[in-house]
Amino acid sequence: MEREAMMDTVAEVDTTASVDETSGAVIDALGFPDEMAALRETITGWVRTCDPEMREALEWQFFGGSKYFRPLTIFACYRAVHGPGPIPPHIMTSALVIELFHNMSLVIDDIVDRSPERRGRSTMHTRFGELNALMTSGYMVAEGYRLLGADLDGIALFSELMRRLGVAEVMQWRLRRKPLGFEDWMTIAGEDTGSMFEVCACLGDRSGNLRTYGGLLGRLYHGCDDVADVRGLPALGGGGKEDLRDGILTLPASLAIAEDDVRTAFCQTDPSDADLDLTAEAFTRALPASEAKLDEIAARAVAEARQFSNDPAPLEALVAQTRQLSGR
Repeated sequence: MEREAMMDTVAEVDTTASVDETSGAVIDALGFPDEMAALRETITGWVRTCDPEMREALEWQFFGGSKYFRPLTIFACYRAVHGPGPIPPHIMTSALVIELFHNMSLVIDDIVDRSPERRGRSTMHTRFGELNALMTSGYMVAEGYRLLGADLDGIALFSELMRRLGVAEVMQWRLRRKPLGFEDWMTIAGEDTGSMFEVCACLGDRSGNLRTYGGLLGRLYHGCDDVADVRGLPALGGGGKEDLRDGILTLPASLAIAEDDVRTAFCQTDPSDADLDLTAEAFTRALPASEAKLDEIAARAVAEARQFSNDPAPLEALVAQTRQLSGR
């Protein structure tokens, strides 16, 4: 009876964890279709064991399609260091838990950004209310730590991630509408998306040797998201209009505000339509320079992969796939 009732309440949602078209191609290119299928089955099984009070919101969040770049990073880093063979259970658990932590961060970001939709679907707080969304995000984190069990290294890395994500969110909002530059963007991106991928690399290799690689990969993903937003491509997870309105230091912004008039408009507490138009046009002009910076970051990530892994091929492929996300 409980199962039938649950199915009725989530009729609009495919009740299995799914992957979007872009990530499907990436998964095939990296050679992890079996591992990702196992992960999606694990996520589906986990959701169906959760408290019925939370289950509808969790199904809405997890069964709407995901890009799975973070679990792929864990798998690629494991394979690059440890070679071919099955993914061990503790690494698969890390891949599950990173999805829980990532989705927690998405729920919080959507509330902070006042985003009604993400990837064409209602955000959790829009559909279920802010209280339910906040409590469900906390439930995800608690479940993540429970699932880690006796994996003390994993617990330490996820605790590091929680601290850094909190710091990144506060720092990013404190520094909005400030006349900062590219190196400032590198720092902010490194503590935001960079910290997530940095921890993924450490969860995969369990040596710390690929930590810098992960941080660079995260900055690359973050920067490609920034550029894609300016181009008006389907968002990887961010929001171009929200960033423009809130004065968030994106990669194109960090380069465009070197011009005096753009910097003045960008730093306005209450920007006019003219200010927003001026900055939008300047960000578009900054796209070629932004792409050049992304090429530099990608090259640095590849160099790290070649220096600190036994088989850099999966890591280089991950960089190449991530680099395509800017839509150039």
